[in-house]
Amino acid sequence: MRLVPGYADRPPVTAEEEAYAFLLDAICKGTYRMGERLIAEDIATEIGMSRMPVREAFRRLAADGLVTLRPNRGAVVSGLNIEEMREVFEMRSALEGLAIRVAVPNITERHLTHLERLLDDMDDYRDDSSEWVGRHRAFHEYLCSISGRARLMRQISALYTAIEPHMRVWLEHGEKPLSARDEHAVILEALRAGDADQAELVLRDHIDGTIPSLIAFLEQQKPA
Repeated sequence: MRLVPGYADRPPVTAEEEAYAFLLDAICKGTYRMGERLIAEDIATEIGMSRMPVREAFRRLAADGLVTLRPNRGAVVSGLNIEEMREVFEMRSALEGLAIRVAVPNITERHLTHLERLLDDMDDYRDDSSEWVGRHRAFHEYLCSISGRARLMRQISALYTAIEPHMRVWLEHGEKPLSARDEHAVILEALRAGDADQAELVLRDHIDGTIPSLIAFLEQQKPA
């Protein structure tokens, strides 16, 4: 499994990129949780670098909406509120719907075979929510990447990065079943049929259908 999420990530080539990749991975995997303070000195020691690249990474993560910078207190892991979460899923639905519509004419049997293999990976980890989330993301990103639209893929990947920490918490503590094979199999059926309209419809229904359960879980987590 890729440790650093994101579509077509290249290996870090600077200390700042290494720090950013390390922190992004840790936040997405839940190693650092919402509300947790990030101390540049400690992280720099763990990675084996000076504090400056870590602080620059904090700024990038703040621009991503994953941390909040506080004067004289460093960075604190932030998260999306409920309305922001709803908006991200609505954006996912629209952008992934566009990606799959563009992808359908490009689909080959090789693509379908790989997508089936990715579904098998999801099933293999249905009892491990953290690993399952990574496999689920891999399925969707690979599917959308068949569109060949690099700019579109960067936007989709950024949306996944924003929601991934929340998805992990939800699947660890909520009642959402980890196996969604049937829902994804319907997407593959539409791809095999070469039906772009149906493929977009079922993919968007799949994404939109996630919102009510996730929002209900987040509502339960709000302080009384």
